[in-house]
Amino acid sequence: MRLRLDPIACEGHGLCADLLPEHVTLDEWGYPLLDADVPEHLATHARGAVSACPTLALRLQRTRSTFAARPERLG
Repeated sequence: MRLRLDPIACEGHGLCADLLPEHVTLDEWGYPLLDADVPEHLATHARGAVSACPTLALRLQRTRSTFAARPERLG
C-alpha cells in the first residue's frame, strides 16, 4: 500500500504523525513528510491515520505488490 498526501488540502494538524509515526514525520512547519510505502502489517494503523485526517488530505492506494500478495480466484 502507498500513502498519498494532498499538499493543498493539508493544514498541518499532525494527527497522521501521531497515529503512524513509523511512516510519517513532520517538517519544521508541522507538515507531514511521508515514507509512502506502508507494509501490510501496518495497514490498519495507516487506515486509522487516513480516517482521522480532519482535512481528508491523506489517502491509501493499493500497489501492484499488494495485489500480487493476494491469492487469485479460480473459476
